[in-house]
Amino acid sequence: MSPLRQALYGIALLGALTLLLWGQDQRIKVADGATELAQLNAANAQEDSARNLTTANALQSALQQERAAQALLRTQQTQLRQGLAQRKQQIEALKSENSELRDWAAQPLPDAALRLRQRPTLTGADAYRQWLSSGSTVPASGDQPQR
Repeated sequence: MSPLRQALYGIALLGALTLLLWGQDQRIKVADGATELAQLNAANAQEDSARNLTTANALQSALQQERAAQALLRTQQTQLRQGLAQRKQQIEALKSENSELRDWAAQPLPDAALRLRQRPTLTGADAYRQWLSSGSTVPASGDQPQR
């Protein structure tokens, strides 16, 4: 083999080796970029997970507080019902003991009191607002009701 041919083979071999090393370097750079991206995604996922855990804990705490408040309200409701039942029993006992009170309780309400309790059948918020603004005022205590 001639020295020129050997030199060309050597240069070609050196070029191929350089090309191979350059390709390997490019693959390493791409792999490093993918690793950095994966690490960034993992860090973001951990942050999201921490935020979600904080939110879940806050919601769990709010749920426990809501349940405790509901239990308290149920207890208060039970106490109020018991108090109401006792008062009804007391009123009935007073009615049976006192004929004057029984007669008073049996009387119908006065016209003025009945008018305060009367209200037209309302359907919807607009009808209620119109009824309120219609000017049906309650007469002053000294005025006599018009008949």
